[in-house]
Amino acid sequence: MGRLLNGLLLFGPLRARACPRTAWPCGEQASAARVCSSMAAADGLEGPARRRSYWHYVRRLILGAPQPPYLHVCQVGDPVLRAVAAPVEPAQLAGPELQRLVQRLVQVMRRRRCVGLSAPQLGVPLQVLALEFPEALFRACAPRLRELRQMEPFPLRVLVNPSLRVLDSRLVTFPEGCESVAGFLACVPRFQAVQISGMDPRGEQVEWQAKGWTARIIQHEMDHLQGCLFIDKMDSRTFTNIHWMEVND
Repeated sequence: MGRLLNGLLLFGPLRARACPRTAWPCGEQASAARVCSSMAAADGLEGPARRRSYWHYVRRLILGAPQPPYLHVCQVGDPVLRAVAAPVEPAQLAGPELQRLVQRLVQVMRRRRCVGLSAPQLGVPLQVLALEFPEALFRACAPRLRELRQMEPFPLRVLVNPSLRVLDSRLVTFPEGCESVAGFLACVPRFQAVQISGMDPRGEQVEWQAKGWTARIIQHEMDHLQGCLFIDKMDSRTFTNIHWMEVND
């Protein structure tokens, strides 16, 4: 169950412009985030210089640096996680770049055994997210937790340019984690029921109403498109390193 929680990765339109590190568009807030990141680096917040092994150096020399969409999940500190994602333009819907992004989102989400993933988490500042709670992960949760947290499995859903509407504004608080803040959990309040609307990768309009745990997953992923992480909404007193007991063992 800890693995599932850690993987709970778990809108506004923004004019896109060219981003120097990738061919994907990024917004003005991404630029501001980079400035802030540079200031943080100057203040020493990024820690000591990272050392690469000889073979890692040679591989990068030959193959070059990885390009988004990554096969790994970006970690907090990467400016892309703090940028407001740009909407996908109509001309991009049928393009190979979007299809590759969708395939990579599903690939990484399933490999990490998490229930949701957003494009910014793979280094692409676009409004695209993937959600899936397969039966196997659902059955891996204790029956008491499934009932308490109102869990229900659901098939793969990929949404482009999604928008959110609150259906039940009652707040429910449960532990939450994120692949972009790996190794940590905290209690986060979320609305009881929501509706998400958008397009599928083919451009067809879709609408989905959800409650309980599914609504939590949706809200978590929608936050990523606004440059928001669960640590921004958590009860800081509950912020927990999931390995803390191992340190004391």
